[in-house]
Amino acid sequence: MRCFLTVMMTDNWPWRAAFWMLVFATLWLSLMPAERIPSAFHFWDKAQHALGFAALAYFGLTGYVLQARRVLLGLVVFGIAIEVMQHLSGWRHGDWLDWVADCAGLLIGYAALRVASLLRP
Repeated sequence: MRCFLTVMMTDNWPWRAAFWMLVFATLWLSLMPAERIPSAFHFWDKAQHALGFAALAYFGLTGYVLQARRVLLGLVVFGIAIEVMQHLSGWRHGDWLDWVADCAGLLIGYAALRVASLLRP
């Protein structure tokens, strides 16, 4: 309980909450059958991966400022895990190029955070 209260008292908890909601939304959208995915998410597959992982990187790095390496490494492994689970699902296809797009998204999210930090007073 004390650990939970410590986390809730930090300024980063909204970013952390948003990050974990994005993690679960990404996992859910990645593993559901393709025909059930909402039409708003039907655009170029690699762009979906890059944008999704850019958002994950931005929110994760903002929420866990002192654990940047851990966040980025965790997201790299998360991208691999999604592709493996899609391959094993039988209704989705794992693709290593999707993982490359995930990693490109991580770089974009990191760069966006760096630019945003430079623009803040």
